[in-house]
Amino acid sequence: MTVTTTWNVGNLDSAPTEGSLTDVVKTVHWTVSAEETVTVDGVETTYTASSYGSVGLEAPDANDYTAFADITLSGAIDWAKAAIGSDEVTAIESGLTANITEQKTPSIESKALPWA
Repeated sequence: MTVTTTWNVGNLDSAPTEGSLTDVVKTVHWTVSAEETVTVDGVETTYTASSYGSVGLEAPDANDYTAFADITLSGAIDWAKAAIGSDEVTAIESGLTANITEQKTPSIESKALPWA
């Protein structure tokens, strides 16, 4: 199968007022999770990885302002990704995919001690 990533927002920090605007989002607290389900010899195994963080937003343009009550999940995710930057978004998602690959085919393993 393929790794599926899902972005989510757990919290928005906002300033009560900023100029003429109210409830201005200043920080987006985000999570991204990755999942891949693999079936080998009839046994299904799901591998997961996740990352979280927060990112500050620049002051909004009063002409392009979204009222707090009108913010959507997809809009908040778009803000977070834009503030993080496309290169870093790619690096986060690639890191999660690498984590899942490592879980499926570990490059290092623990072995029983030979004298035990």
